Amino acid sequence: MILIGQYDSPFVRRVAIALHCYDIAYEHRPWSTFGDADRIAHYNPLRRVPTFVLDDGEVLIDSAAILDHLDEVAGPSTALIARSGPARRQALKICALATGLADKAVSLVYERVLHQQVSQPWIDRCVSQIAGVLDVLEADRASRTAPFWFGESIGHPDIAVACVLRFTSEAHPMPFDLTRWPALATHASRCEALAPFQAIAQRFIPPN
Repeated sequence: MILIGQYDSPFVRRVAIALHCYDIAYEHRPWSTFGDADRIAHYNPLRRVPTFVLDDGEVLIDSAAILDHLDEVAGPSTALIARSGPARRQALKICALATGLADKAVSLVYERVLHQQVSQPWIDRCVSQIAGVLDVLEADRASRTAPFWFGESIGHPDIAVACVLRFTSEAHPMPFDLTRWPALATHASRCEALAPFQAIAQRFIPPN
């Protein structure tokens, strides 16, 4: 199996960390969506990452779809998310908030890097959306006392949130200082201390 994309992407990183948690071997191709767009296009016409190539040649092109497949491979007793019911829906909600936040954080990078004249209303909207999600996640995490979001063991929500917190704080350190969200900062530190997070790490350096 092949995972395409650089680990500074919160989407690629969460997939790679799940692969490590499941002890699933894979080949990593750290291709950039800009510098290696043509190579990615061979597998994914959207030229997006993560792109995941299965051993039989099937290509999965979205982090949620990739993780769904990995959960099936791991089996319900090992999967990093509940199999069904309210517990699964609650976990998926946290994941959706985290990945939605990541989308906005990436959009904010593109707005500032790709446009000579930025749209301040768009920047303000993204900043507001990101801060709003962080506030909701902070309140939810602060209400829980377990080591991880939904209990004693790490799950997809923990991974998704920790990955996006690292990306957002590195890409946009000024408006999103994590000291404003102490429960999330503690959560991120706990996750980042784990071996899979240590193994899968690439600092995001904002382009000039």
